[in-house]
Amino acid sequence: MRYVVGYTANARGGDAVNLAVALARRQGAALDLVMVMPQDSPYNGAYPPVSGIGDIMSQQISQWVEEGLALIPDDVPAQAHIQRGESEAEALIAAAQELGAGLLVIGASSTGLFKRFSIGSVASSLLHASMIPVALAPSGYSRTEPITRLTCALGTRIGAEEVLTVSVAMAKRRGLPLRLISLVALGNDGPGASEPGASVDDARAHLRGVAEASQDLEPGELETLKLEVVVGTGRSIEDAVDRLDWEDGELLMIGSSRLAQNKSIFLGATANRILRALPVPMIVVPRDFALSDEEATL
Repeated sequence: MRYVVGYTANARGGDAVNLAVALARRQGAALDLVMVMPQDSPYNGAYPPVSGIGDIMSQQISQWVEEGLALIPDDVPAQAHIQRGESEAEALIAAAQELGAGLLVIGASSTGLFKRFSIGSVASSLLHASMIPVALAPSGYSRTEPITRLTCALGTRIGAEEVLTVSVAMAKRRGLPLRLISLVALGNDGPGASEPGASVDDARAHLRGVAEASQDLEPGELETLKLEVVVGTGRSIEDAVDRLDWEDGELLMIGSSRLAQNKSIFLGATANRILRALPVPMIVVPRDFALSDEEATL
């Protein structure tokens, strides 16, 4: 399995590399460090290309790529690529497709709430267009040890079974404990808010029912995976996320909005609210995403 790392020569790029290393170490995957070089275009700042500028830029990007490779430990196979493109997001998606990658890893900005996640233009484009799962590292992510627990966020709408399928496959292959969570906002402050009382019991029953009905789980595997069902509650979705217990080596899986086009990602309103408070990395799974045998090693 190969993972594409969208690298930039700043702290965000370092966060992406650290997360990619943590993911690769758990499964023995290889990393493809990809840095995007602007393509000559009438819409670029200098067009026609000024003599010598392209060579200088190529040299600088080559240096940055080497610095990025130096961040990857020797026990993780890695190679670097320079991808040309007018759009960084489109170039990364093209690179992932060309390389046959099963995951695209990027870093977040450092300007978000609690300095955890802030979605810039490149991340936003990827989270609304990628046809393969996208992993997003929170700002300042420094952990490179293997992932220790997988959490899957499940809603009640169409698509819950798809992200559960991916999560179950990852947990099985990695030997990870699997936690299913549902978030219940007890206040009245926006999308996701609900009335207290039976809503918590309903959410817990829904989680257990989806897990037990999953065709990806054989009899007895619920125990093997150390499956835990948790309902997070709070005054808001963000508060519910903040009240949950999160491990340093944890990873959250979440599905795309029902508004997503077939086999693509669209980050919905609730997922965006989760992202504001989430202290651990997140993987967003495209709608109607189907795992092949190789992709099951994500």
